[in-house]
Amino acid sequence: MKILELANVDFSLRHFLLPVMRGARARGHEVVGISAEGPLLDVARDEGFRIIPVPLQRSLNPRAHLPALSQLRQIMREERFDLVHAHMPISGFLARAAAKLEGVPRIAYTCHGFLFNQPGPLWRRGLSLGVEWLGGCMTDTFLTVSEEEARDARRLWIHRDATATGNGRDPAIFHPDAATRAALRAEMGVAERDCVIIGISRLVRHKGWPELLEAMESVPNAHLWVVGERLASDHGEDLTPHFARAAASLGPRLRMLGYRHDVASLLQAADIFALPSHFEGLPMSIIEAMLTGLPIVSTDIRGCRELVVDGQTGLLAPPMQVAPLGAALARLAADAPLRQRMGVAGLARAREKFTESAVVGRTLDLLGL
Repeated sequence: MKILELANVDFSLRHFLLPVMRGARARGHEVVGISAEGPLLDVARDEGFRIIPVPLQRSLNPRAHLPALSQLRQIMREERFDLVHAHMPISGFLARAAAKLEGVPRIAYTCHGFLFNQPGPLWRRGLSLGVEWLGGCMTDTFLTVSEEEARDARRLWIHRDATATGNGRDPAIFHPDAATRAALRAEMGVAERDCVIIGISRLVRHKGWPELLEAMESVPNAHLWVVGERLASDHGEDLTPHFARAAASLGPRLRMLGYRHDVASLLQAADIFALPSHFEGLPMSIIEAMLTGLPIVSTDIRGCRELVVDGQTGLLAPPMQVAPLGAALARLAADAPLRQRMGVAGLARAREKFTESAVVGRTLDLLGL
């Protein structure tokens, strides 16, 4: 079959779609990718995938999407795909609409998080629900990464056969490594007795960075490594002032590491993983940390609570609250045996439920590939 895998931006294609693209190609199918142009597309192109750039935008303005919709229709008319597999709310809707208009035989969608489940004004949540309902009407195979949102899709009549696939990462890449840990901590000037808390995500408000930075003031003697950057397409508050205040307060305990390609090694050198998001789909970063044997401190929200067993593999705190987050971090930072027990339990859970090969295989089977 000839398959299209489509996401909004290069970051999404690189981190979420590429494993599925590899799996489909390994089963003998021709796979083409589409997203907005960006440097991270080089990874897929270097592996021999044909990537067609389309100016997809993350915007609620319908007019902003007309050029992309027109281009998508032309591409589908020329390429004659057997299956279009779309991702992300806005780009996913555009791709499904174009595929329907151009008569693509099979249309699939993977939801990585419903916008109507996110905090925001009622009009935006209502608009999101309407778009998802229309998109569901055009979808043959409707997948979600989390069980809760599969239930939402069925309950709200978005798609009666919505199925959760989960998310997964490769344990050959993400795993504990004592030698890497020792070498990287020495390079970073961190003693073995010091506790390193690591956060990995885009530098945007809904990932909970302001709360995490403030909470670190109640976690004495612990270091915070911040891994990530703000994408050009990200909207909302600029977090620079928050990081500036934290740098003044925490001093050398705060390390801003930017976007990194050695995330696996950084996780191996850390002691606690923190992701205090306000909303998520099913976060890959938590899975990566669990596979590396780290205890997790996250928020009690969709996706995160599906991964983290509170009190067993980590600690869950209410979203957007500093004090409970600080208490959870302080508890783990002060108790190395507890970190070890939770890390071992999380590693076993991740290897059982959240490996890339199992999730990709399940996804391809559901897509009929």
